[in-house]
Amino acid sequence: MVERLRVYTDGACSGNPGPGGWAWASSSDHFDSGGDPATTNNKMELLAVLRAIESNPGPLTVVMDSTYVKDGLEKWSVNWIKNGWMTKAKEPVKNREIWEPLIAARDARRDEISFEWVKGHSGDRMNDLVDELAVVQRDLFRASIGGTVAGAPGGGGKLSDLPPEEQRAERRARDGRIPAGHLLLVMGLTPDGLGGWDPNPTTDRVRDELRQIIEAQAAYTPDLKVLTGLRPGAELLGAEAAIRAGVPYVAVLGFPDQDRNLKPPSKARFADLVSRADEVVRLEKKSPKDRDEFIKAMRRRDVWLSTAADEALLVWDEVDDRLDRLHADLDARLGARLVVLHP
Repeated sequence: MVERLRVYTDGACSGNPGPGGWAWASSSDHFDSGGDPATTNNKMELLAVLRAIESNPGPLTVVMDSTYVKDGLEKWSVNWIKNGWMTKAKEPVKNREIWEPLIAARDARRDEISFEWVKGHSGDRMNDLVDELAVVQRDLFRASIGGTVAGAPGGGGKLSDLPPEEQRAERRARDGRIPAGHLLLVMGLTPDGLGGWDPNPTTDRVRDELRQIIEAQAAYTPDLKVLTGLRPGAELLGAEAAIRAGVPYVAVLGFPDQDRNLKPPSKARFADLVSRADEVVRLEKKSPKDRDEFIKAMRRRDVWLSTAADEALLVWDEVDDRLDRLHADLDARLGARLVVLHP
């Protein structure tokens, strides 16, 4: 018996209408996402479900947080079709151009597809993941995207469809916050996995190894820049290694007062490294109100960093399971351009 696959979907939009994104995922390493520079939230929710069905053959459960899409599929569509795609109020059904292929895709596999609803932003891990992926696409489409296949209006194109150099140009066309240059991302273990918060042999060794790798990379990549979120641990060491290697680095701050939970010495170190950065990118204007929002904002920051990077160094012992998801994301996006550095 073929196992039923559970796929989560979500859409996001800024302005409604405005730039938007859609996403589906069954795991952190099996997903897709796209978007449109001029769309609505409902269109993105619909497109996420359509793309999920098209991309995943076999028995399938599609989980969504949109009652609009679920009710349309299970209730309203029967009368819409019977009434010639008119509502009870005798008005044309909105978003028919997506509803029609979605219903056709559902009907073609009616015996193997089911739909479930989950409350959005309720702590469901997979719902949070597709929300993050859709939000990243929404933000990427804020800028003019040009006419390449990966940025085609209506979504569906993937950066991976393009050659590497065109991928870089496309990412920058979609999101003006991405710095120029070849971006080497450094992420990984926090201080508790690197010998503690105080200076110690493990952090010294990791910093020096990072410096050597950055120096070697800079020798044949003249426009190299280190990309770091300056989180305590590997990210801070990445900035310090860049300084020692004489390579510029970009500090990416997820939101205001990202350092608010740090003790005075660590806060001073953070502020110093922000001030010495070649460039500072600020992703969100609002500061998280509580721990749950803090975690989600940091997760959105991680997704943005992995999307912007051309290459990545992940400092990881492959034991700390808190980095499993990050590693899966980086591996899916970068493949052989991801190097795991063991402390």
